[in-house]
Amino acid sequence: MKRHLLAAAVLATLLVSAASVDFAFYKLSLIWPTSACNVGIKCKPSIPNYFTIHGLWPTFADGKSVPPYNPTTNKCNANPTGPNAIVDKLTPIRSRLDQKWPSLRNGTLNTDFWKIEWAHHGMCSEYPQDPFGYFNVTLTLANTSQYNPLNVMGVQPSDTTLYPVKTILDNVKTKLGAYPQISCNMVPKVKTLQLREIRFCFKKGKKDPHVLQDCPIRLGDRCTKETDKIKFPPAATS
Repeated sequence: MKRHLLAAAVLATLLVSAASVDFAFYKLSLIWPTSACNVGIKCKPSIPNYFTIHGLWPTFADGKSVPPYNPTTNKCNANPTGPNAIVDKLTPIRSRLDQKWPSLRNGTLNTDFWKIEWAHHGMCSEYPQDPFGYFNVTLTLANTSQYNPLNVMGVQPSDTTLYPVKTILDNVKTKLGAYPQISCNMVPKVKTLQLREIRFCFKKGKKDPHVLQDCPIRLGDRCTKETDKIKFPPAATS
């Protein structure tokens, strides 16, 4: 009886793990620092004037993110590297990460931001024991010129112009052959929607993610309709 119970427990664990790790694609999320920081969040005194990385997120086919690793409820991978062990492994690309994947929040170290992203997304990726590989492939995608939002969105930052979300989506589709996801937030006092993030979706495959696909959900956060008109604010000056 004990042997049967043990076998059942092992099988249940394997089934939970298999179901959790069976995601469909990765979502590369790039954030516009000005929009992230002009809504009352306490950001660092000097923020980048270019899109930075928010994360690379394993995502199910329906567009929902894979939940964070949990040894009991979501053991998506066996023995993934813990967040506190990743920083030393990132030493060869540390300067590139500091530049392209910084924490914007005042008082939050870049390394703390990377640990959070690893805990929430990296541990359930295809790189559970290879944080260097996970962060390096994210850098590679984000630094590829064809995925530079300023090159593919077909709009430029402006203090006065509001752009229909559909225009941006269609421009990217025309340029890259795949729809992204547009994430918006709202400027509190004026109640204006603004572009916060653009997210590109890459098929999960045998190699590092590199093949684009349509994002199944094209709108995120405060944007709810493709007819929404949004601001793309100019980069903040330090």
